[in-house]
Amino acid sequence: MTTRHAGCLDTVFLSPQDVARIVGRQGLVPTLQALAACIGEDFLRWDSFDKSARLASHSPEGVIELMPIADARRYAFKYVNGHPKNTALGLSTVMAFGVLADVATGLPLLISELTLTTALRTAATSAVAARALARPDSRVMALVGNGAQSEFQALAFHRLLGIDTLHLYDTDPRATAKLMRNLQADPDAAGLRLRAFGSTADAVRDADIVTTLTADKTAAAILTAGMLRPGTHVNAVGGDCPGKTELHADVLRAARVVVEYEPQTRIEGDLQQMAPDFAVTELWQVLAGEKAGREQAAQITVFDSVGFALEDFSALRYLHATAQALGIGGTIALIPRLGDPKDLFQLVRPQAMRQGGALRSGHPGHDAAPINTGITTT
Repeated sequence: MTTRHAGCLDTVFLSPQDVARIVGRQGLVPTLQALAACIGEDFLRWDSFDKSARLASHSPEGVIELMPIADARRYAFKYVNGHPKNTALGLSTVMAFGVLADVATGLPLLISELTLTTALRTAATSAVAARALARPDSRVMALVGNGAQSEFQALAFHRLLGIDTLHLYDTDPRATAKLMRNLQADPDAAGLRLRAFGSTADAVRDADIVTTLTADKTAAAILTAGMLRPGTHVNAVGGDCPGKTELHADVLRAARVVVEYEPQTRIEGDLQQMAPDFAVTELWQVLAGEKAGREQAAQITVFDSVGFALEDFSALRYLHATAQALGIGGTIALIPRLGDPKDLFQLVRPQAMRQGGALRSGHPGHDAAPINTGITTT
């Protein structure tokens, strides 16, 4: 809940450093496990949510999106961008923040960074889907695209699903070197064998799971059907906006395809290449046992993951509860507390009037001269 002080209702605020402190206190792997549990729980109450595809504003350089969702108690949204050229400017490709609010009053309970959190919840969601779709004996994963989210995916699959070997490829060798350095120095990656490759085809050969995490917003086909052996599970994460794909259409035709929220994935995912009647299954149906995930060991499965607002809802409710339990984070006076809720003007009346008294000097002016704003009134 929010806390109060004179004049305001305080909203809990979590900075990137606060979320990092939560991860540090809880541990990265327990955090991924807890997020996976929250996400799984919320997918299992699918019908409880008011859902919609995200709202996107596209430009030549990228996209800015708003992702809203609500159940009967809480409303959440995420603001997120995707600008692949940002790294040349010293900015992250993906930057995000989110809000969790009380449905009964509309009061914002939490405002939080979601850049780091998006990487955590995406990895947790990938693990939730892979448990249902990948072969249980999967041990080798190819990771194509070794940028900002790659460590989180690597650790989630290693510690939550038992992957013991990673095949790595990125068009930028420096990204692969960065990933290897980080994993080699991380105790959570103990026992994880790392192998760098010079092409996608070489990296995915002999892989049980293939995770694609590319950033370029182009209609690419970095993975073709001929690259995949029978029984492979494809965790397609990078295709997340109109005009951007990672998989050749033949991969989808050869596979059992599972999505988060079909109306959104048909617009933004690799699924955008397919006819409107191309059959897919939503993840909640698999988790609830209403439809099969993997039907046989030799079947190719695809999780066409574009990221859905429910996952951010899960992450925000986890952060809100955990931050309060650990005493991490601050508060911001985002919403005014008014003596008379119908009198918003009280905030901008002269100071003496706001204090409840008459203007003692008898002068109708203010404490200081007005600022010249350059605005002309008539």
